Amino acid sequence: GQRSLFGRWWQSMTGHTLAFTFAGLVIGSVLYSLPFAVQPLAASFANVDSRLLAASAVLGVSKLQTFWRVIVPLSTSGLVTAMALTFAHTMGEFGVVLMVGGNIPGVTRTLSINIYDQVQDLNYSAANTTALVLGAIAFMLLSLVYSFNRRLWKVWPRI
Repeated sequence: GQRSLFGRWWQSMTGHTLAFTFAGLVIGSVLYSLPFAVQPLAASFANVDSRLLAASAVLGVSKLQTFWRVIVPLSTSGLVTAMALTFAHTMGEFGVVLMVGGNIPGVTRTLSINIYDQVQDLNYSAANTTALVLGAIAFMLLSLVYSFNRRLWKVWPRI
């Protein structure tokens, strides 16, 4: 909110509050969906061969350079999976969207809020169609991630 340290900083930098804005909606949704990214990232980072990290240290490479040049490239699969899961979860999010962004057409209305509005108007056909589109987008996204990960492991098998 406006009284928090981050809220005051944001308002001083942009001149706007985060509540009921697209930026606030994105920040709130990402923070809410972040736990879905933790598991694939942790698993991916844990699978990096420790011998490569040791070799990097022996060669005098800094920890930051090791992270960007060794760990991140070897964790691409987990990074892509984490981003896709976070995005897919955020796409269907309802509560955070309504609480942080509201229902402002053209600004903060999302597909999930549109479904809610259609159901409230007893327009079940439009709600079902929108839900089907939302589900299809999520399915295609997750299928692309699965396909990407399969191809990645064929090209770059586990060391």
